[in-house]
Amino acid sequence: MRSPSLARLQYRAVSGLTRAPRLQPQSLLRSRCVSTAALRSSAVAPAYQSVLKQWEQRRNASSTASAVLEAAAASPETLSQAAIIDNLDPVEAARLDKVRNIGIAAHIDSGKTTCTERVLFYTGRIKAIHEVRGRDSVGAKMDSMDLEREKGITIQSAATFCDWVKKDKDGVDQKYHVNLIDTPGHIDFTIEVERALRVLDGAVLILCAVSGVQSQTITVDRQMRRYNVPRISFVNKMDRMGANPFKAVDQINSKLKMPAAAVQVPIGAEDEFEGVVDLITMKALYNVGESGEDLLEKEIPEKLMDTVAERKAMLIETLADVDDEIAELFLDEKEPTPDQLKAAIRRATISLKFTPVFMGSALANKSVQPMLDGVVDYLPNPSEVENLALDQKRNEASVKLVPYNALPFVGLAFKLEESNFGQLTYIRVYQGTLRKGANVFNARNNKKVKVPRIVRMHSNEMEEVSEIGAGEICAVFGVDCASGDTFTDGQLGYSMSSMFVPEPVISLSIKPKQTKDAANFSKAMARFQREDPTFRVTYDSESEQTIISGMGELHLDIYVERMRREYRVDCETGQPQVAYRETIGNRVDFDHLLKKQTGGAGDYARVMGWMEPTGSLDENKFVEEIVGGSISEKFLYACEKGFNLSCEKGPLIGHKVLGTRMVVNDGATHMTDSSEMAFKNATQQAFRKAFMDSQPAVLEPLMKTVVTAPSEFQGDVIALLNKRGATINDTETGVDEFTIYADCSLNGMFGFSTNLRAATQGKGEYTMEFSHYEKAPPQVQKELIAKYIKAQAERNKK
Repeated sequence: MRSPSLARLQYRAVSGLTRAPRLQPQSLLRSRCVSTAALRSSAVAPAYQSVLKQWEQRRNASSTASAVLEAAAASPETLSQAAIIDNLDPVEAARLDKVRNIGIAAHIDSGKTTCTERVLFYTGRIKAIHEVRGRDSVGAKMDSMDLEREKGITIQSAATFCDWVKKDKDGVDQKYHVNLIDTPGHIDFTIEVERALRVLDGAVLILCAVSGVQSQTITVDRQMRRYNVPRISFVNKMDRMGANPFKAVDQINSKLKMPAAAVQVPIGAEDEFEGVVDLITMKALYNVGESGEDLLEKEIPEKLMDTVAERKAMLIETLADVDDEIAELFLDEKEPTPDQLKAAIRRATISLKFTPVFMGSALANKSVQPMLDGVVDYLPNPSEVENLALDQKRNEASVKLVPYNALPFVGLAFKLEESNFGQLTYIRVYQGTLRKGANVFNARNNKKVKVPRIVRMHSNEMEEVSEIGAGEICAVFGVDCASGDTFTDGQLGYSMSSMFVPEPVISLSIKPKQTKDAANFSKAMARFQREDPTFRVTYDSESEQTIISGMGELHLDIYVERMRREYRVDCETGQPQVAYRETIGNRVDFDHLLKKQTGGAGDYARVMGWMEPTGSLDENKFVEEIVGGSISEKFLYACEKGFNLSCEKGPLIGHKVLGTRMVVNDGATHMTDSSEMAFKNATQQAFRKAFMDSQPAVLEPLMKTVVTAPSEFQGDVIALLNKRGATINDTETGVDEFTIYADCSLNGMFGFSTNLRAATQGKGEYTMEFSHYEKAPPQVQKELIAKYIKAQAERNKK
């Protein structure tokens, strides 16, 4: 093995590289490459001593890291995450420091996919830029489905990875590895955003420079808060007419209740938008080149000096409210240095106290690279994020996971997808290393599975790898699991929390047009359910229909169309049905006896107690308050089963029951005739009678509806909403357009899209999101009950 030459030692010392010489110092001294006399010379000795010192520090650190790691692997609960992080091997720490796991999320049509396309181009991941609705019909890289390219919207989240090279403060190139997930903006596909944010360390929240914070922006903000995801913000579409980035900054502060400040000032706006001024470096940045691939740095234009000074003062003032170091400087009336500002922005962003706001135009290829710099400067690496698991071996005690390759493996499956090679499972590796051919254990069912293939995803393309380290994202083949399952290497009894899954709000009946397609129809239904937790399939035995449920009309329409394209199954669908609910009215006592004797063993079960509202519409509750053992434990289990079955299909209109509490406090059994079946049936009968005697009500889903249209159509839109029984909560009036926030019954919103287009000459748009359940108007309840009774009578005739 050759020892480093004198020139190389000098280069390492001068350039500040931390990589140590491979040989021991004494070996190096004996080397013919470097003489003892040369080492003692005044020109070389300092450089050599510097490298030796770095090497010695690394050797000591590695030794300490090994000891800590050994203790952690032997007994994970004895060491804290902080202790392991503090003693990471320098090589491992350096690797993690250069990793970013981010998502791009926003309201629909804010430019997420267009922005992602530029990120991939500027990082060298793709060789040419294609637009979402481009004339070349190729479509953006991340929109891999034909339906996405045809409709110009993102339907499924798509994962990719790229490397971004950024110069550090010493002018040395630093390469960062970025795992990126592009998410849909339409509310119907919110589960894609939900599960992406569950496994990411940071995010870029994109806003439109004209519209600012919109309805889905608020939803995405809520999802980011749910999983404690730090974010930077990017105000896109600065080249559009009416662009006002500072309005967006104000709305982040006021509507999202997140302290925010611009870290850039635009140079021009609308069709005169040229670039940005960086408030940290105080330089003007312009994109040059055919596709804006090069960044040109200039002095700040004189006409912007006052605006820049004002906005920098606002940035410092906002940071002073959330960061102690800047607050101290602010009180002392000292100007923070660029390094102090960057460090404060990073601290405040990672601690979820602040979001820096960048601005640019992805479509015009302007100011995307500074946003990428913001990703690596201000968003956390995997070691800076707290990820928790529950240790099943220690009564579900909370354990912090450490993104260290040598620790036992822990990963989370967050997305399933069918491919030509079988089921593809996306996994975030939180701890340890996932290797090809390794056995992993599913914490949910304790099944052991082998990992035959590991790939990195680039939209719909794959790159095969042999292993994936901690803090990374990959996909594996041949692993049978469900979305949200935790995997370990078997040494640890850890499980991680899954993602939040909203309940479907709309349903419709579906069947294949031709009976010969029944097998493919069943395959499609099974696959779509496995991939999408918000897509539900049930079979109504009374109507003998297959019912699909989802988050909205578009959601279900997409799956019907995918069935036709991917499985060649044409389907007939019924009218969309609202997911109504039923709830109890008042407290009702019950004392129900089920007694049947038909020769031989009969049925005998007596249940006593009461039913009442729970006080909220979130759940149902079954409570047993038996004293003296009048009903045995196994029969009480049967009573609870009967209660749960009754709640699945209420007696009023056949929909699910919410907000109902059943208490069983007494009863009676027979020595030979009592059975679990008898008590289940008795409970169901008691439930039905008590429920109908309680003055029950039908609940309807109310939707948060946001309508935006040009100002001249405001009266027509309000009239349209009033006609549909909407409750208008707020109205915002801008220069050229207005926005109405309303609560609307889902039942009243069918066909609203067509009516809105007609009333606004095609210029209006709206979004809906489930808000809550509320009692339906009395007339609607009467109609639904009458319709259900009639349908029941017709079925009984058959």
